[in-house]
Amino acid sequence: MATRQSVEQFIQQCEDTLRNAHAQYSEAKQLEHYNDTEFTNAQEQIETTYNDLMHLSASCNAQQREQLNRMRLQLQSLQNDMTLLRH
Repeated sequence: MATRQSVEQFIQQCEDTLRNAHAQYSEAKQLEHYNDTEFTNAQEQIETTYNDLMHLSASCNAQQREQLNRMRLQLQSLQNDMTLLRH
């Protein structure tokens, strides 16, 4: 079973990933091909965080799983937006 502290730390990591990816997405919308490396790194970070989330959710209780599910939806939404951006 995942501890409350480990889930909270992971949620913080997810929020950091989302902040970074949102920044890269906004920059990419404005600058187009200027920041390809950072944009790609942000996409990779989302994918890694998503995979870690799926592993962690397997050992969580129902309340923790619900928190992680909401975070998963945010990650997937941003990942889709970044994929669809004509960058």
